[in-house]
Amino acid sequence: MRTVDGPTDSVVVVGAGLGGLSAALYLAGAGRRVVVVERADGPGGRCGVIADGGYRFDTGPTVLTMPELVAAPLAAVGEHLDDWLTLRRLDPAYRARFADGSTIDVRADVGATADEIATTCGGEDARGWLRYVEHLRKLYRIEMAHFVERNLDSPLQLAGWPLARLASLGGFRHLDRTVARFVRDERLRRLFSFQAMYAGLSPARALSIYALITYMDCVQGVFFPEGGMHAVPRALAGAAAKHGVEFRYGTTVESIEVTGGRARAVRTTTGERIAADVVVVNADLPTAYAELLPPEYTPRRVKRLRYSPSAVVLHVGSTGGFEGLAHHVIDFGTAWDTTFDEIIDGGRTMSDPSFLLTTPTLTDPGLAPPHRHVHYALFPAPNLRGQVDWVAHRERYRDEIVETLEKRGYPGFGSGIEVEHLVTPADWGAMGLAAGAPFAAAHDFGQTGPFRAPTLDRRIGNLVFCGSNTQPGVGVPMVLISGRLAAERVVGRR
Repeated sequence: MRTVDGPTDSVVVVGAGLGGLSAALYLAGAGRRVVVVERADGPGGRCGVIADGGYRFDTGPTVLTMPELVAAPLAAVGEHLDDWLTLRRLDPAYRARFADGSTIDVRADVGATADEIATTCGGEDARGWLRYVEHLRKLYRIEMAHFVERNLDSPLQLAGWPLARLASLGGFRHLDRTVARFVRDERLRRLFSFQAMYAGLSPARALSIYALITYMDCVQGVFFPEGGMHAVPRALAGAAAKHGVEFRYGTTVESIEVTGGRARAVRTTTGERIAADVVVVNADLPTAYAELLPPEYTPRRVKRLRYSPSAVVLHVGSTGGFEGLAHHVIDFGTAWDTTFDEIIDGGRTMSDPSFLLTTPTLTDPGLAPPHRHVHYALFPAPNLRGQVDWVAHRERYRDEIVETLEKRGYPGFGSGIEVEHLVTPADWGAMGLAAGAPFAAAHDFGQTGPFRAPTLDRRIGNLVFCGSNTQPGVGVPMVLISGRLAAERVVGRR
């Protein structure tokens, strides 16, 4: 593994997102002096919060899995997760609703999920689910240790028995075919493969290695922090500050000063120069290269990146409570393959939407005024490289979302709205996310593992990256791991 050469005593971290906070904690635990520079008024990055009218809306991820990956950076400075966060395991983790009116709950216990499947889909698929769980556990053990939780500088690092074992488990087959080996019911095939969208691919194109996401969600379980998802970056930042990390909120980095092939300092929009032995960048990697560094340093692979679909999110504070809700509801339309074709290949909005509706006040009523609810409706959508003009289409699509929700079993959704905030791909782009894609670069074969941007720049020997556009990839677990991988580039692997 390549590491930063030369002195590493002082580190500036650009961005207080989950990756940057994770890196800061590991670095502080290793005795480095760390300054985190963040343009917002508090930590979190895209895992932020909007407070409006007594409602609190999480602006980024709503699904928390693998809480041990939150505990690990805290442990790096001797802190315990339970002292900083109160987590509740959701049961069900998800409720899936289908166009025929049926529902399937993914329960906190795999056996309970099997019982649910047996009742809805039959005993054969219930047994197939249990076999699939064992298959996922094998994939997880191989992938995490040998492919995810390590820095990769070359495909040659993957040579050996782990790669052979992963291949023998079918990790390089297509995800939809792998799922079909275990369950027959079309509803289950959708439920256990829709996670490919997070990787920017359809289940027919995603490799089965991305069943790792299904394992995290459906086997290891989904959690929710008291106070909302924004409680996670607040906890990480609080622990980091306690252990000497300096936070400079409300400070925007304008450029990274590079001379002699090394990053020497960051310069802010106020003209301040903050010198450092190492610069760790948690800002979106393609945007950081385009806006913070001289153009000659942008790798060709970054210029050619292919991006995941985006999402339109409607945050609503509402008087409305609806029957059949769970904390997370995945509502599947009739269409399936055409949905991915429309969003990914055609760059168009869904003609028959599938969407996620999250109602966190079912778990934490304190996120809203009494007898009110917070709803988070996420509709996958083409990114800014698609065919939709998201400025012109903004309000029209908002109305389409409300209409779809009302038709799908949430009558009066629109009339119950007291507060709302809409986020479109144009808004994601304005936040500094390349192509307006909150799920980052797509995880196709050429942008996965050693082919994804490394955490250590290849030409600037002390410039390190973390976040969803670098290794190991997108999602809260992976971004937290990226912070550790970034720190290992500085202090070595421990």
